[in-house]
Amino acid sequence: MKRIIVAGGSGFIGEPLVRRLLARGDDVAVLTRNPSKVRAGRAVAWSPSSQGSWSDEVANADIVINLAGENVGGGRWTAERKKRIIESRVAATSALVEAMSRKPEQPRTFISASATGFYGDRCDELLDENSAAGSGFLAEVTKRWEEVARGAEPFARVVILRFGVVLAKDGGALAKLLLPFRLGAGGPMGSGQQWMPWIDRDDILRIIEWSIDRDATRGTYNATAPAPARNRDFARTLGRVLHRPAFMPTPAFALRLALGSEMTNEMLLGGQRVLPQHAQEEGFEFAYPGLEAALKHAVSG
Repeated sequence: MKRIIVAGGSGFIGEPLVRRLLARGDDVAVLTRNPSKVRAGRAVAWSPSSQGSWSDEVANADIVINLAGENVGGGRWTAERKKRIIESRVAATSALVEAMSRKPEQPRTFISASATGFYGDRCDELLDENSAAGSGFLAEVTKRWEEVARGAEPFARVVILRFGVVLAKDGGALAKLLLPFRLGAGGPMGSGQQWMPWIDRDDILRIIEWSIDRDATRGTYNATAPAPARNRDFARTLGRVLHRPAFMPTPAFALRLALGSEMTNEMLLGGQRVLPQHAQEEGFEFAYPGLEAALKHAVSG
């Protein structure tokens, strides 16, 4: 049994992760600002702005998992919202690193989320973990996020996972797409040429578990399936899975009008052709390496 702390453990990825770890027999505590929202695991109230009793839980844990951070797709990128997106990640990660530093002799693993937005919009370029950072807001956010996480390296085995688009019907991008596609109004965004790095949520949970259990896992990993898809092919495949047409594109100008140019260009019209080179080289096997099987699984739930 491992003592595990999960920051962000009541969210789209965090809650099913906590349930999976509990099923293994691990002791799992969820760091939360609102304990009433925690439905799995032991709720531990925390505030990243100050150390407190929660710090001892982190300092004594075998595994610390950091999924905390405001949803980047949860609303238009105003100046205030961009500030919250950055600060929510940097503050939470800094607080966890500081708490771990209070007991540097404790053997531990620190697994911290990041995102493929690190690479910026790179058109058709093949990208692995050795590729340089890109430009744009998301690239700057993830660079800062990862730099803070690496501050734990003197006293933890650090694993940074760059998530792609996580597929599950109860949240994330897929939940927003299901209704229009089921109504026959789905299709590509803009030209549909942009690449989408994606991953089934079960494979995200499995790669986190793999990172917990495998002592050799350390450094940065692209947590994406080995078959990134162009947006138009993603739309066609989702339409086929749902037995609905998927030829109605959403014009770029309409997306920019609704969400603003910066958010639209980076999140919807830009993309990254990302490959999970490190995980595959080290033996991780995806349960859902192909898009159609992953979408069937995600939609069936």
